[in-house]
Amino acid sequence: IGMRVAVFSNARCTVGACAPAPHGWTHSFNTAFRAGGVMGFSLTGVALLSLYALILGLRPLFGSEQTDLMHLFECIAGFGLGGSSIAMFGRVGGGIYTKAADVGADLAGKVVENLPEDDPHNPGTIADNVGDNVGDVAGMGSDLFGSFGEASCAAMLVGASSPGLVAAGWAALMFPLTISGAGIVVCLVTSFFATNFCPVTREAHIEGALKLQLFVSALLMTPVVWWLSSSFLPTSFAVSGACATP
Repeated sequence: IGMRVAVFSNARCTVGACAPAPHGWTHSFNTAFRAGGVMGFSLTGVALLSLYALILGLRPLFGSEQTDLMHLFECIAGFGLGGSSIAMFGRVGGGIYTKAADVGADLAGKVVENLPEDDPHNPGTIADNVGDNVGDVAGMGSDLFGSFGEASCAAMLVGASSPGLVAAGWAALMFPLTISGAGIVVCLVTSFFATNFCPVTREAHIEGALKLQLFVSALLMTPVVWWLSSSFLPTSFAVSGACATP
């Protein structure tokens, strides 16, 4: 999904940038920003859905006691390990491919034919761009997928070690996934600040639009996390002897 959208958006971003200012800046930035959002939202959505489906599929095989739940989430930890393994192959495969193509294109184009770098007359640049797409999009995406799975599994395993959270019910144990799901909605709302509410009209606005995403998402996510903590977590619980209150 990410690589296909990256190819289409690159062409549309280039065509949009040819328009006169300020429409050219707005169109090209919105195209690039929304294309990146496709990768981000699809990655977190698919990871969240597949992780929760895996938990529901394995849950009947374990009991409801604390030790059984800890064994369940220990098995779920393999989900993050698999994502990291795929990330390794995506990064290594994309990196080796693009480096070999880049060196070959430079030797054949610059040295032999005296062509500039990434010249469209050099067919080796196509392989170079394909390798960049694989390494930067697929490799980075699978790396984030593995990090998301590992962090979520670790948080749920720590939660299962708390008798207070286990006694609070299934919703308290799924609190890390609830936070991620709420974050998707908050980031979706935040994305409109960069594309619709405060559009980019010149080059100096790009950095401000990206910083605005950080500030607005933090501002919106803080009360959401507070409400979710008050709704799903018990009044107090202890993890390895350390007491916490939401």
